[in-house]
Amino acid sequence: MLALMTLLALILTACGNTPLTPGQAGTISGEPILIGVSGPLTGPNAQYGAQWKQGFDLALDEINGRGGINGRTLQYQFEDSQSDPKQSVVIAQKFVADPHIVAELGDFSSTASMAASPIYQRAGLVQFGFTNSHRDFTKGGDYMWSNAITQKDAAPSLADYAVKDLGLKRLAVFNLNTDWGRTTLDLFAQRVKENGAEIVANQAYLADEKDFVSALTTVKNANPDGVVLISYYNDAALIAQQLRAQGLTYPIVADAASYSPEFIKLGGTAVEGIYITSLFFPTDIRPEVQSFVKTFQAKYQEEPGLFAAIAYDAIKIVAAAIEKGGPDRKAIHDALGQLKDVPSVIYGKLTFNDQRRVSNPSQTRIVIKNGQFIIWDGKPAK
Repeated sequence: MLALMTLLALILTACGNTPLTPGQAGTISGEPILIGVSGPLTGPNAQYGAQWKQGFDLALDEINGRGGINGRTLQYQFEDSQSDPKQSVVIAQKFVADPHIVAELGDFSSTASMAASPIYQRAGLVQFGFTNSHRDFTKGGDYMWSNAITQKDAAPSLADYAVKDLGLKRLAVFNLNTDWGRTTLDLFAQRVKENGAEIVANQAYLADEKDFVSALTTVKNANPDGVVLISYYNDAALIAQQLRAQGLTYPIVADAASYSPEFIKLGGTAVEGIYITSLFFPTDIRPEVQSFVKTFQAKYQEEPGLFAAIAYDAIKIVAAAIEKGGPDRKAIHDALGQLKDVPSVIYGKLTFNDQRRVSNPSQTRIVIKNGQFIIWDGKPAK
């Protein structure tokens, strides 16, 4: 009897270690459906990961509260990449080797995501880069999808806001010296020129830079009539603080990556009056936005930002694909292309185009007044 029990245990152990094929992933009765997430939980971009989790968890509350997907709960496994390409590659290798992971969300930056894209493409695992604005992200293969607005759309919109709407003609630009920052700058500069304005000073900076005093001296000498920040919210807040501390009162226009409640918390009075573009605004009167904001505030006792909203949408979109195609890697890929008018907090209704991007995205123009984000009143900058 002891020998028989030992033999049975060995057999069960061997079976438990047998890898499932991608087509079998997530089909074991009673197990949750698992999505992998690669993104920053520590490091300089950790706050984005924290906002992601808020959006994810709210979406899962709703999905699983209604019985999950065909009676199975949807869950995610979040691996901390710090938005570092070296780490995102390691995480990708881990996810594709785990047959229980049926889709992947992330990474935060396009650079980190695109470094891992070949791994996901070869394995046939959807990489849903919901904050990846680089125009080439979905060119990595047909398993790359995104509900983020591309730089090709966002950068000209930022330039139009600064030049055509706010009336700024001589611009000083700070840009994060990453692939995202440089690409956005190139597209922005092209549209600025088309609009009859000019960039009189450009300061590229590294993510870990903290002292911008010398750069601000260069900006002051260039005599701009406005400053543009192609930055993440943490460094944008720091630049704004140092700019105001130097007594420089130029109007400031910031990229959508700065739209976050944390931007106001970090920047304080220095970010008052800053103009920002954004895909999401919590006072939007659309019913889907107000329902999301109400539920979010009830759960977290704070107002949601863009990155919580787009993470919420990402889970809902992938869940819709799983519900349509089943918890299978290839089926999810195929179902994403068949989705039409999926309810979306960001876009109202979402359909993907042939580039696996959102069709006809648009942005909202907002400004910070009295420590709050409000809709821009349509008046030129002072």
